[in-house]
Amino acid sequence: MKGFSDKDLVSWFSVKEKKELAFTRIMEKYQEKLYWHVRRIVISHDDADDVIQNTFIKVWNNLDHFRKDSGLFTWLFRIATNEALTILKKQKRNKFLPWSDYENYLEENLESDEYFLGDAIAEKLQKAIIRLPEKQRLVFNMKYFEEMKYEDMAEILGTSVGALKASYHHAVKKIENYLKEG
Repeated sequence: MKGFSDKDLVSWFSVKEKKELAFTRIMEKYQEKLYWHVRRIVISHDDADDVIQNTFIKVWNNLDHFRKDSGLFTWLFRIATNEALTILKKQKRNKFLPWSDYENYLEENLESDEYFLGDAIAEKLQKAIIRLPEKQRLVFNMKYFEEMKYEDMAEILGTSVGALKASYHHAVKKIENYLKEG
């Protein structure tokens, strides 16, 4: 993807002859990053694949209307995050589970996921993350795993940098406590 800026790709998308090439390059550039971001939210490989597919369908349908006031990266992450949260909400609603039982459901998915490649320590960390409230979970994943800047997170999640810093701090404390207890 070297040599193709996001700005180039977005402008190529509006040219009929370059539309598919631009979209393919965008997918190649961001698909893996988005997959792992989403995977940490939904836990399941199959759900992550569904979210990524839905994300890129929305990108294809809406890239012509992309306002260039935000970066392509943050726009893609916002779509993927919203799609992931939508799947979680649908699952909770379909299973009629309170959040604490839904956490157990996510843990079971983690334990039975044949695509999970982590060791016992990574699994314990993932279980601690699952126990976090949704916003803290998102913020922790974005900061810890993606090494995302608070400013980018604020744009993706539509909140302030101060609120994100507080959420991250609380998430770290809860994870530390969970790891100490177990």
